[in-house]
Amino acid sequence: MRKYWTSFTIVLVVILLAACGGGEETTDTELTDVTLVLDWTPNTNHTGIYVAEENGYFEEQGINVDIIMPGESGPEQTVASGQAEFAISAQETVTEARVQDIPIVSIGAIIQHNTSGFAAPTEYGITSPKDFAGKKYGGWGAPVEAAVIDSLMKQEDASVEDVEIINIGNTDFFTAIKRDIDFAWIYYAWTGIEAELRGEDLDMLYLTDYSDKLDYYTPVIITSEELISEQDQVVAAFMKAISDGYQFAIENPDEAADILVNHVPDLDSELVHASQEWLSPKYQDDADRWGVQSEDIWQNYADWMYENELIDSELDVKSAFTNEFIPE
Repeated sequence: MRKYWTSFTIVLVVILLAACGGGEETTDTELTDVTLVLDWTPNTNHTGIYVAEENGYFEEQGINVDIIMPGESGPEQTVASGQAEFAISAQETVTEARVQDIPIVSIGAIIQHNTSGFAAPTEYGITSPKDFAGKKYGGWGAPVEAAVIDSLMKQEDASVEDVEIINIGNTDFFTAIKRDIDFAWIYYAWTGIEAELRGEDLDMLYLTDYSDKLDYYTPVIITSEELISEQDQVVAAFMKAISDGYQFAIENPDEAADILVNHVPDLDSELVHASQEWLSPKYQDDADRWGVQSEDIWQNYADWMYENELIDSELDVKSAFTNEFIPE
């Protein structure tokens, strides 16, 4: 009998030790560290990212994400050089990079349709592209700006040659519009909503109202060809968490806004909540899933850029983006 109990005790101890050991192994599972570079200071374009962080979606997928601001080299070069795994960019920038053989790939569209356009205070009387003539435009000095303005003005027998283009850099829209310029290119979800909250009426000329070719993806999430080739499971895990984050923001705009403000307390809470309410339905819009990208949209905008001599060669569209990592 003593021998039987001795054997039983040994077996029981072994089972208990194995159970304890298994628990420790689960608890101590290491996360894969990745870096995400934003394209600008945090705003409601980025809400899904902070939701994924707050709600533990990244951790559920086995990754730890360091969210950082862009440096001097820019998000695209940072990803291409392997200094970061992911970044926020835009279709136009990815297109420019790809034709220069910079191996970055768009893996998801944050917003399904272009929500940007030209804005001016209503008292300036700029209600159509022909009204740009004789006015001052404030931008950031990129060649695409003049090309877009001219493309719209030509539809009404006007020309960008009659527009004074001023580089205002990072000057606040509301300061510049009162002091230096007559109109500017804005994203309505942020600057337009801020104007509403200020009680300042704007005339807004959305690019998509004038050309299907200007309905491009902005912003997008990018990674490198190398990461897709060598660590596709990391890309898939990252995009699953990001997708869950944006889906939460689509369904719960008020809670999502709270999360963004909690992570970035310097933001104006009223603006974030109003912007989120406006933007959340536009993340997925008419697409069957959040994040998917269309070959036609990539081709149309690449053709437009080539026709307007913004890129030196035609884009190999199929290599510029993928829907492979968008969850079903």
